Amino acid sequence: MRIVLDTNVFVSSFFGGNPRKIIDLWAKGELTLCVTAALVDEYFGILKRLGMEGEPEFGELLDLFARGRNILFAAETPKLKVVRADPADDKFIGCAVALKADVIISGDKALRDIGSYMGIRILNPADFLKMR
Repeated sequence: MRIVLDTNVFVSSFFGGNPRKIIDLWAKGELTLCVTAALVDEYFGILKRLGMEGEPEFGELLDLFARGRNILFAAETPKLKVVRADPADDKFIGCAVALKADVIISGDKALRDIGSYMGIRILNPADFLKMR
């Protein structure tokens, strides 16, 4: 299954819970993570700003990205205007459309309120794990 992770889910994985379970599924090869260079930069930029560089999980995630393990990269994405409440979230939908993702996983209400776009469901981590 192809997924796009909102930055809030990626960062929250450091604190356990459902976001960590999703990262673990990706690491085991049960999910394929769809990303763009901008998303990867945002993920790791926020982790660095939060001082997470020294955490073991940081190195594990870097290793997964470096090996290209179960990852699809989109070089270009469509420029969409879907999330009126938070236009910055359009980048997640653009990535999902470009790479034909099945689900966007987000803790962001503005993004989740869209529900789905072009058949791509937008779910919070708990709902994603239930439907899996």
